[in-house]
Amino acid sequence: MDISHWHYLHGQPAWKATFKQFPADFQVTEILGYDPLGEGEHIYLWVEKENLNTAFVAEQLAKFCKLPLRAISYAGRKDKYALTRQWFGVHKPGKIDYDWSQWQLEGVKVLKAIRHNKKLRTGVLKGNTFAITLREVELLAKPEIEKRLQQIKVSGVPNYFGEQRFGSSKYAPQGANLVLAQKMIEGEEIRNRNKRSMAISALRSWLFNEFIHARLTAGKFATPQQGDAMQLAGSHSFFIVEQVDETIQSRLKSGDIQITAPMWGKGELPSQFDVNVQEQALAGQHVQICQALESLGLEQERRAIHLAPQDMQWHWQDNDLVLNFSLPSGAFATSVLREVFELITSGDGDNENSAE
Repeated sequence: MDISHWHYLHGQPAWKATFKQFPADFQVTEILGYDPLGEGEHIYLWVEKENLNTAFVAEQLAKFCKLPLRAISYAGRKDKYALTRQWFGVHKPGKIDYDWSQWQLEGVKVLKAIRHNKKLRTGVLKGNTFAITLREVELLAKPEIEKRLQQIKVSGVPNYFGEQRFGSSKYAPQGANLVLAQKMIEGEEIRNRNKRSMAISALRSWLFNEFIHARLTAGKFATPQQGDAMQLAGSHSFFIVEQVDETIQSRLKSGDIQITAPMWGKGELPSQFDVNVQEQALAGQHVQICQALESLGLEQERRAIHLAPQDMQWHWQDNDLVLNFSLPSGAFATSVLREVFELITSGDGDNENSAE
């Protein structure tokens, strides 16, 4: 399962940039989308962490609170080699609070603690904001890079799952989670629940990326077709296009609706007409993967194929480029960056999902 062949919307970039030379070069801040009430049996912690992965911080938090790990939650995983500001939840009924200044963990700061009446659950995020410094950029290419950034600001990028989803290790620099997924498909049992979950997620995400790649190579990425499953912006709801008319074209252009592709699982594909034929044909090229995902009990879902960065700005610091933008939950900053640069990564490679 190769991850290097996926097509570009704006053309393969001709420029290189150093990515994550320092943790603070990749800054992520969660957008929760609601305000904790200030009362309730759940403590929400607003935490800044650097060079630590989310699961490890959760484990250390459970030890400090002397609670089982199941009492600790988080809204989304974030990269290890980064500076992130994110929410953690502690289920602690009663009026007794903790002295958070006593929690000493290098690389972690508790910025705020506030109670709420509901558990902090994975996936509740509205989105994430990013502040990314790309270093050692060729200044002679500045006009072309600026042009590409402007194209992305106007037209967006493919909503690919980023490389972080597929994992990396000493033995598999690209696609370590897919190696596990392949073993799972071949019948090997993965007993570690976290690794098994990552393998399943990587497998499903890889197939979704294949659907985007197919539409791009067919020249139909931004072209609505009869039978497309169109997702309403900011929602998981979708409808089937019976006829491509000016209304559909206008709503798609404005971002009110989005073309989707399958997140594979059991059940019937909702798409119709030629779109359904195209999606069935691609699924037929990956029967073993589709059967594996169906056997795991996953249901057919849809995900938008287009990603539009919001509030996108940039400025130069000598030959470093600083990019700022926000993305909805579940989208990957690296899917924006890949349309501009070939990234030379300086981090340690132990990454999680950059925006889940």
